[in-house]
Amino acid sequence: LQHYAPKEKDVSNLTINFGPQHPAAHGVLRLVMELSGESVKKCDPHIGLLHRGTEKLIEYKTYLQALPYFDRLDYVSMMCNEEAYSLAVEKLLNIQAPPRAQWIRVLYGELTRILNHIMAITAHALDIGAMTPFFWMFEEREKMFEFYERVSGARMHAAYVRPGGVHQDLPLGLMDDIYEWCKNFSIRIDEVEEMLTNNRIWRNRTIDIGVVTAEEALNYGFSGVMLRGSGIKWDLRKSQPYDKYDEVEFDVPIGSNGDCYDRYLCRVEEMRQSLRIMLQALNKMPEGEIKVDDAKVAPPKRSEMKMSMESLIHHFKLYTEGYQVPPGATYTAVEAPKGEFGVYLVSDGSSRPYRCKIKAPGFAHLAGLDKMARGHMLADVVAIIGKKMFFFFLVFFLEVLGKSFNS
Repeated sequence: LQHYAPKEKDVSNLTINFGPQHPAAHGVLRLVMELSGESVKKCDPHIGLLHRGTEKLIEYKTYLQALPYFDRLDYVSMMCNEEAYSLAVEKLLNIQAPPRAQWIRVLYGELTRILNHIMAITAHALDIGAMTPFFWMFEEREKMFEFYERVSGARMHAAYVRPGGVHQDLPLGLMDDIYEWCKNFSIRIDEVEEMLTNNRIWRNRTIDIGVVTAEEALNYGFSGVMLRGSGIKWDLRKSQPYDKYDEVEFDVPIGSNGDCYDRYLCRVEEMRQSLRIMLQALNKMPEGEIKVDDAKVAPPKRSEMKMSMESLIHHFKLYTEGYQVPPGATYTAVEAPKGEFGVYLVSDGSSRPYRCKIKAPGFAHLAGLDKMARGHMLADVVAIIGKKMFFFFLVFFLEVLGKSFNS
């Protein structure tokens, strides 16, 4: 019998590529994974596959021309990225946007947060197998893109929040429409929760998957939902308020287990809190200017340009040469939907940034992927990417952070 028995031999682990074309990667992420059967033993992320040298390109543009790059970093957090850059430039210029412009920024910042969380929750559910939330919530996203389009002319890359204020005032009737949408959207959140929160399959696929303790989250430098899901109550809108966030009331939801399910619950509650902030912004929206009264920074009105030669000259020089920013450096961060989005801006006194270093929230989260994926099944990596890493912004940090290793 021993003669016919198969010889024992060591089975080596299997090394596979997850991506960069995998549909669950939501971009061009590549993971080199070492598997023992279906269990993940090692996960090595490779980034930079969409690196386009954004930080270097910004150095060759004027401060205003550099703004649209921030829309394209994260295609679901557009106005939040613009806000961080605009606040950094305003700090160097020692100016402040008018109150109405700040309230508009708050309003559209929270609208952008909901846009982002809808994508994160529903695309994650789609990866796991729940299709209905995706179609229901994308119908709402279309309405939100309409709000973007009505105020800026663009559905996604708005270039609306600018140093010194915002590009244009809200058109007539828009605030009423946003108010009606806010009232109805809470029902959609309830419907999605009804389908997912107590769903047995959803809970099995997310509870105790990708657990991160509070200490580990701090050590890795996590921020946003990744940090709050582990039980740490940290939100820049509360701790370091900017614009008008110090005048609104809202709660910061936190988790207790630090797993994918807790992060899902945090996102759902954050959408409710964003609606709460938007309603306050609509009620407190004052009349007034939407740009600083400084022709060197903000373009003059069309009516003034038709009557005043000086206004026409200011307009021409503003868009051809740009404005000179006093020498200095600043780091400005905002609470973007995915975490702390920071801009380190250095000025040498010219009309172009000497250096613009972008801190992407996803870089730190990606660093913890190997620890999070080890010991889980291959199918669980999709859930970890979807909810722990929220890789729906791969365009964002793969573009920026490809350079970060060398800077």
